[in-house]
Amino acid sequence: MSSNPVVASPVAPWWKFGHVWLVLAGPAIVVVAGFVTLWLALSRPDPVVEPDYYRLGMEINKTLAHPDKSLAPALKARNHAATPEQSLPPR
Repeated sequence: MSSNPVVASPVAPWWKFGHVWLVLAGPAIVVVAGFVTLWLALSRPDPVVEPDYYRLGMEINKTLAHPDKSLAPALKARNHAATPEQSLPPR
């Protein structure tokens, strides 16, 4: 007879331990997120620069050449919420 009180219990397979799945879940989520990001990047390409970008830029410069016309609404509807009390015009 054996005097060893420790009885060897059968070892469970690795997939039955919860901590293994906890350790594997992080990298698995990162791999899935990487594939989702790749799919988003390939399915929604960046827009191409306009072929007539120079003409569009010249039109923008024409509107900026006359600041009185372009700033008229901003001068009429000035936001006084950020103006200090001493800077307000007299009532």
